[in-house]
Amino acid sequence: MEEKKTDWKSMLGLALIFGIVVFMLFRNQEDQQETEDASQTSEVVSNSNQPVTLNDTALTPGGSKGEVLEFNNNLVDFKINTKGALIDEALLKSFKTYDSLPVYLVKGGDHQFDLEFMTKDGRKVHTKDMVFTPKTSQNGANKVLSLTASPASGAFIEFRYELQPDDYMMDFNIRSQGLAQVANTSEEVALNWELQAYRRSKSITTESRYTEIKFEYDGGSDDYTGQGENADEEAEDITYIAYKEHFFSSILLTDTPFKSGVLESYNNTSEDDEQNELTKKFTSKVQLDYSGGELAYNMDWYFGPTDFEILDGYDRNLDEVVDLGWGIFGFINEWAIRPLFTFLSSSDGLGIPYGLAIILLTICVRLVLSPVLYKSYLTQAKMKILRPELNRIAEKYKDNAMKKQQETMKVQSEAGASPLSGCLPALLQMPVFFALFKFFPTAFELRQKSFLWADDLSSYDVIYQFPEGFKIPFYGDHVSLFPILASISIFFYMKMTTGQNMQAAQQPGMPNMKFIMYLSPLFMLVFFNKYASGLSLYYFISNLITIGIMLVIKHVIIDKDKVLAKIEKAKAKPKKKKGRFASKMSEIMEQAQAQQEEQKKGKK
Repeated sequence: MEEKKTDWKSMLGLALIFGIVVFMLFRNQEDQQETEDASQTSEVVSNSNQPVTLNDTALTPGGSKGEVLEFNNNLVDFKINTKGALIDEALLKSFKTYDSLPVYLVKGGDHQFDLEFMTKDGRKVHTKDMVFTPKTSQNGANKVLSLTASPASGAFIEFRYELQPDDYMMDFNIRSQGLAQVANTSEEVALNWELQAYRRSKSITTESRYTEIKFEYDGGSDDYTGQGENADEEAEDITYIAYKEHFFSSILLTDTPFKSGVLESYNNTSEDDEQNELTKKFTSKVQLDYSGGELAYNMDWYFGPTDFEILDGYDRNLDEVVDLGWGIFGFINEWAIRPLFTFLSSSDGLGIPYGLAIILLTICVRLVLSPVLYKSYLTQAKMKILRPELNRIAEKYKDNAMKKQQETMKVQSEAGASPLSGCLPALLQMPVFFALFKFFPTAFELRQKSFLWADDLSSYDVIYQFPEGFKIPFYGDHVSLFPILASISIFFYMKMTTGQNMQAAQQPGMPNMKFIMYLSPLFMLVFFNKYASGLSLYYFISNLITIGIMLVIKHVIIDKDKVLAKIEKAKAKPKKKKGRFASKMSEIMEQAQAQQEEQKKGKK
């Protein structure tokens, strides 16, 4: 028999064929798996009744605290938590509180920022429960921090922060990808923003008065929530929300307006001093819209001073956050008072100390108003000269009020001392008075600037502090000197301006001028004891200037003998024919007098 030999070539061929078969079987299995995966993904996208499973590892409600990341520039130190991509701290480097502590606009658990959206299966998901993955980079000189979280497989939400080296404004963007797989895009997304406001000024009462929510809506209109225990406003198309804490503000701005929102503030200020650290709590809930099934919002954060010049420089209507007053008062402050004061006090202008700048501002305001006020002061001086003559008329016609009024008006007219001509100029200066009343307590430039015994012109000065626990109702727990000086000056001013009318004012139906003369200084003494010392300084200097002008008019400009001679000359002249208005007024007064006489006869 022929011996069989091993065919190595055949065996090698069979092995190669076997290997090829195994490879083909394995390859077909992978292709089948990829086809099944693609089919499942397509089915989820096309069938909203079968939502993608949420990524539980990204959602940790009440669990992990996350990692705290430092993110800062030359002005602000931020700390951002990877849980919720939340700003945990915002420290302003250049400022201190009234008691020399750091100024934190955000600290600890006083800040909440959360997006709330609905899933396809009806569950609520919060970004504050998500753990974000951070990534840092540079965009030129700007620092960039990107935080992303994946609520479901193939979907992510990104919070992106970008910070310039020397700016209080920080770019903030929110965007998503693949969110439509898990979210019910027919429902709006709710953005919830909460912040606790802390005391940073000497007077918590004053600080709380200027702590409120300001916001812009409806294409450029602005409004505020105002004061009160609970204050709230609703608005549509909101473009910024400002949590104003008197001299510092936290502001959220958006390029795409928030569809609608409810803004609320809660007053924490305690009248019985149970707590004196918290002023107000702010909450906002606004509605965001999906764009093509995704979130895409370009926003900005501002954490910084409520400084008119800084806010106005952003050209975003943020100057409205500073309370300059409404209408004509705001107009005067923005275009007259503030530019003048800035020129006097800033390094780009005269650069004089702030206390002296207030004094110069007062002098400038009085000079500008002097043409308007001169007529008023002149009338007041003439009225004092006419007092003996008016007293004689009052005695002569004491039983005939109408005749007495006619003769009084006649003498005043002949002397060129009509009360109306004196009152009208005084009314014209009232807008300036109220504008300055708004300017001084909100001028950031005056914060912690000292003058003489006042250590802070934006707050009250103290020359005596009552013992702890002792407080005078309505007055306070301290004594301020500038309001005392302002009250004394206004008392002498009132005495000079009302003295000549005192006796006439005591008549029935007329206000008690003596009471008003004492009430006005008392009101200023009590009310201004807790107010900005810069404002009291202004009124003190203003009253001194006014008293000086009146003394000059009385002793230099007005000649008593000439005024009396003018009256006598007018008496000697033949009576001119009265104008239509004067004739009508005379006729009305004569009819009224006749009616009074008839009533007296009827009573007899």
